[in-house]
Amino acid sequence: MVSATELQDQLVQSIEKLNESVVSIESTRLARNFRFGVVPSEGQGSGIIIDSRGYVITNNHVVDGASMVQIHLKDGRSFQGQVIGYDPATDIAVIKAKTDEMLPVATLGDSDTLKMGQFALAIGNALGLPGGSTASLGLIGALGRPLPWAEFIFEGLIQTDAAINPGNSGGPLADINGNVIGINTAMIPYAHGVGFAIPINAVKRVVEQIFTNGRVVRPWLGISGLNLTPQIARRYNQQAESGVLIAELLRDGPAYESGLRSGDIIVRVGDHEIKQMKDLLIALSKLDVGSNISLHFVRMGRRNEASLRLVEIPPQMQNYLRGN
Repeated sequence: MVSATELQDQLVQSIEKLNESVVSIESTRLARNFRFGVVPSEGQGSGIIIDSRGYVITNNHVVDGASMVQIHLKDGRSFQGQVIGYDPATDIAVIKAKTDEMLPVATLGDSDTLKMGQFALAIGNALGLPGGSTASLGLIGALGRPLPWAEFIFEGLIQTDAAINPGNSGGPLADINGNVIGINTAMIPYAHGVGFAIPINAVKRVVEQIFTNGRVVRPWLGISGLNLTPQIARRYNQQAESGVLIAELLRDGPAYESGLRSGDIIVRVGDHEIKQMKDLLIALSKLDVGSNISLHFVRMGRRNEASLRLVEIPPQMQNYLRGN
């Protein structure tokens, strides 16, 4: 059995190691003021170095619309930052520190292996306090937690009671060994001990696409839908017990062209069973644009199958993602 002293030493070592690759981020936006004209507006957040050449991941809302980004390391070094790519739908952005120096890199973990009750370490520029990053310890309180009020697709967030405050956004949530398991992204001001982080495996997929394509290439069905609950099933006389009920379709979208119509219930996409909208979003995020897939749906109590080719979501809809 590990003693309290041994556990404390492990936590200290993990925080010290991870803290080398945690950065604070200052962003400046130019905003128009009725009285004073165009004035600068400053914001603060956190980030984590994932590549020794100076690539940093953070939240998109930390750098969104910024005309200037400054990156500060624990050792006092500061560099100008350049936004390389971003994805509003998952609130992830990649920035590059303008330097030829080699920077310390964090170790990324595997968020698919997490369990409720594990220790979680949150590190970041909490409240913009001077003197460096702030660390807090808590537990993983829930996994796969959606945020229905958010303007983003937060697929399966990690919920933790490790203290997350304004300024922590974009910083790491780590396991007891200092491996990054998530990127802190949201807290509820009126709640106590409830914060959220984007799972690092979801972040990895977004970052890989930004590096490869300069943007996230996301498949699109061209539908608006809602979770099928027993209440909704009774109201619309539906036979299925779960799935995504199609409310609307765009006529030039893949779903409409494959024969789906309003009132159909999507229950399977490829190898992924669909019980709610979250399952559909996760399934699509793991499929490639251009691939042909089978889609199972229920219409008038009968199960049907359609074949469709996934296409990229139109650019004008990227900022309005609430579903597919």
